Amino acid sequence: MRHHGLNIVAIGGGTGLSTLLRGLKAYVDADGPWSIARLGAIVTVTDEGGSSGALRKEFGMLPPGDIRNCIVALAEEEHLLSRLFSYRFENTESSLGGHSLGNLLLAALTDITGSFDEAILTASEVLNIAGEIYPSTLADVRLRATLADGSALLGEVAISGSHLGEKSPDVPRHARITHLSIDPADAQPTGRALEALHEADLVLIGPGSLYTSILPNLLIKPIAEALRVSRALRVYICNVMTQPGESDGYTAEEHLEAIIEHAGLVVDVMILNGGRPTEAVLSAYAAQGQHPVAFDVNAIRELGVTPFFGDIIKEGNYVRHDSVQLADTIFRLYERYGRTLERMRRTEA
Repeated sequence: MRHHGLNIVAIGGGTGLSTLLRGLKAYVDADGPWSIARLGAIVTVTDEGGSSGALRKEFGMLPPGDIRNCIVALAEEEHLLSRLFSYRFENTESSLGGHSLGNLLLAALTDITGSFDEAILTASEVLNIAGEIYPSTLADVRLRATLADGSALLGEVAISGSHLGEKSPDVPRHARITHLSIDPADAQPTGRALEALHEADLVLIGPGSLYTSILPNLLIKPIAEALRVSRALRVYICNVMTQPGESDGYTAEEHLEAIIEHAGLVVDVMILNGGRPTEAVLSAYAAQGQHPVAFDVNAIRELGVTPFFGDIIKEGNYVRHDSVQLADTIFRLYERYGRTLERMRRTEA
């Protein structure tokens, strides 16, 4: 059976969001049983490390890195401009060392157009991407994490240790995060992001770092409010492994509890990994302080959320979401739960 094209909005940041978009873009205006009429991504703008952090500090612009990754994910992979956007200057002795050309181009476009949002629109048009990219806010927001011992961490780098590398064993083990906030607290979303949420049939939250990719978007109050009252099917894609410095020891339900505590009940269904990495891979991760995210399906249901399992990771030396399998799981999930919502809407109409 062919289904009408869905309006899908994905919310997040980092590599998790770009991986998700890479799998979904194949369904945009597709002729198969599933088709996406409109695909949008609401992206966090709180990054302070690496090339993005340097440009943010030097030019006073919003960090372009996560935006760039999403633009590239939705572009044609073999397109020369897409490859240029992904190019990174590796010579650390150069003033350009560590910078991504895509980040520099977005910085230039921001200066030319006078607006970061206009720069994103222009870059998206040039690369003819299969979707729309929305920064969650155009405000210069910064994160503040309150810890269980009463101390606080300021900024994305201090919270995630991202300057040390994705799997560095040197990521600081601070006390558990009990609360996350943004400054300014009244940061407003872009109108394009809110409009996409209002028209969405399906909203996907994650995968990605809980405190530096997911929650920063949900702390934009109008975004959280739009999600709480949304008629879309709202899906949270839980991380497969814990993340040092952010979610050490967290279960799936604790990820969910953190979302609910900060944004309210904005999730209907939670996607969990139904497979298991090899013992060799798990041992390598354990040496870095990372472990599979455990879950209790009854505890998840008690939070008002339905668990849904899928084989969503790649086989290999690293535990990564598989973009194709993740997209397939999402459409199977919508087949089961989204059609019920469609019938309810038709009845109400």
